[in-house]
Amino acid sequence: MARVDRAQLPSFTKQLFLGQVAAETVMPFRLFEGEEKLRVEALAACAREYLENDYDPNRAEADRWVGDDTIRDLGERGLLGLFVDPKYGGQGLSQSGYCRVMEEFGRADGTLAVVMGVHQSIGTKPLHLYGTDDQKARWLPDLAAGRKLAAFALTEPNVGSDAYNLETRAERQSDGSWLLNGEKRWIGNGDKDVLTVFARSELGHVALIVEKGMPGVTTGPRFDTLGLRANSLQRVCFTDVRVPAENLLGEPGDGFRIAMNTLNNGRMSMGTSIAGGMKRFLDLTLEHANSRHQFGRPLIDFELVEDKVAWMNTQIYGLESMSYLTTGLVDRGDSDFSLESAMTKIVASDLGWYALNRAVQVHGGEAYMTQNPLSKALRDFRIFPIFEGSNDVMRAFVALGGLKALSEDLPDVKSLSISEPAKSIGVLAPYLAGRVNRALRPDRVTGAHPALARQSAAIADQTGRLRIAAESALRKYGKRVQEKQLIQKRLTAVASGIYAQVAVVSRASASFSRTGVTAAAAEKTVAINFCKSQAREVGRQLRALELNDDAYTRQIGGRVRDAGGYEFSL
Repeated sequence: MARVDRAQLPSFTKQLFLGQVAAETVMPFRLFEGEEKLRVEALAACAREYLENDYDPNRAEADRWVGDDTIRDLGERGLLGLFVDPKYGGQGLSQSGYCRVMEEFGRADGTLAVVMGVHQSIGTKPLHLYGTDDQKARWLPDLAAGRKLAAFALTEPNVGSDAYNLETRAERQSDGSWLLNGEKRWIGNGDKDVLTVFARSELGHVALIVEKGMPGVTTGPRFDTLGLRANSLQRVCFTDVRVPAENLLGEPGDGFRIAMNTLNNGRMSMGTSIAGGMKRFLDLTLEHANSRHQFGRPLIDFELVEDKVAWMNTQIYGLESMSYLTTGLVDRGDSDFSLESAMTKIVASDLGWYALNRAVQVHGGEAYMTQNPLSKALRDFRIFPIFEGSNDVMRAFVALGGLKALSEDLPDVKSLSISEPAKSIGVLAPYLAGRVNRALRPDRVTGAHPALARQSAAIADQTGRLRIAAESALRKYGKRVQEKQLIQKRLTAVASGIYAQVAVVSRASASFSRTGVTAAAAEKTVAINFCKSQAREVGRQLRALELNDDAYTRQIGGRVRDAGGYEFSL
């Protein structure tokens, strides 16, 4: 069999918008096996042992910092350079291995998971991906050992989701150095040691390594936050900071690409960290529901409690599958995983919040007490749908990415530039308009286990319907589809639901092949239940693309805006 060049494979999600299930991209599911499994599980066990016995989340919150001693201890255990090449003092883990260990930080403390994610997922990652050998040798050993911490400085007072339009400026000097001026805000680890700073220049966007102590770099005052209170979230100002030429990552003009690719990678560890948090919520819920008695029996005996426990268990399985399917794309060499990474982030951050609310409901008033871990989690987890790409922006990103791919596949609309609204055409020709009514029937998920044949068939049907819905939106709205965010939200929900089902079918198929269906009976039940629930939600979102109250929503929203608030009285 000819070897597949995975770097040339199309994006799985973009193919979904074209009505195709590119099974060769997602099959077989990448399981941890052999020596890698032993190494990853040893590091995960090391992290859990330390976090359970030596780390106190409440003390960290009271001290407003996770602790220099914690950073030192984690560095000594090799947990701060998980993906860094061993020649620079790291563990050299794959993306999947790295994200598996990050799950343990999410299980222990949302704040610590963020500090670790800022340091590794986005702080150290640009050096790992784009640094020269000299740059890596200069900074990675200290970062991997915990002697220094890294930060990712992108957000500005006037720039959040619109990251392209940075106001921070870097002027190239005659000696090749850069003169940096501007302000960044909400920068985790912003007062620490090694910052990757993004700025605009006359040569395009640039990514510069700025070190603590450089003349002209100032931080503070620190932001006072609702949650993540042990995370040092800083303002960082640059006043005529001279950055040496050798501190430039990549080439002038590469800065925006470096920022976006770093975030695409970083969002993956959010998925597994949140899965770890959800496992902790489930453990706490079971512990309470088994020990707390009402009406003469434990809470777990009541169906409404059992329903919450079953939902959490099923959703954790789905999120894990989705997260590790995405990390597997990276490990196997796929070059385009931006939409999958964004969908994983959306689903993870939403599910983490929903699971937390269910856990709180089971605990009742006890969860509202300050010292209860769920109380702290409520403050910490609410930020996840907001940072590393707001979920609303990510939904638009996924939908428009898929629509752009579809527009390029249609001869009459391929000049519709989804990513460049200013260059979009205004009129679409009626090219084979009737084709949107045809019954697209993609193949089933090739490689799926026979025990999941029904789920595989359902995925194929949903994919065909996604293509029809996306093409209908393109033809109906033309370039105006870029402004139809309610349509974008539904298309992304459909694509995410299909991708999640594919992830579960892929994972369960690999599990059945390894152990047999009989031995994996419990997993089969969870997998089928997850796929059924997602199929129902996909169907609901597809129907809402045709039958909805969007006109009323726009009318009411416009009226509220004009009236300045609620206008009705008794």
